[in-house]
Amino acid sequence: MPEKTRPEEEMLKGTLDMMILHTLVLGDAHGHTIATIIERSSGDVLQVEQGSLYPALYRLEDRGWLSSYWNPTENNRRAKFYRLTAAGRKQLLRETQRWQRITRAIGMVMGEALQGGES
Repeated sequence: MPEKTRPEEEMLKGTLDMMILHTLVLGDAHGHTIATIIERSSGDVLQVEQGSLYPALYRLEDRGWLSSYWNPTENNRRAKFYRLTAAGRKQLLRETQRWQRITRAIGMVMGEALQGGES
């Protein structure tokens, strides 16, 4: 049975939330723009599916980390725009610090594994 997604396209749990919060530091945006920014800034390695994006946006809004409002897009279509709240900025800081700890720890493990395998 073929794989549906490649491993490098799978996002670790919680990273989508962090990337959404980070994207909105740049300014308010609607869902399609948020997904496009994440995809382009990852060199198109990460693909943000609508089935993951919109539940994440609703979840972040429910937690008070985002607020939203309706506005016309650049194509003059009505869309829901999201804005980072003060609580969202604090959460982004926590998530960024957590991410840095995790990536540092994984790097240490992988470094040890690579050094151990090069006898």
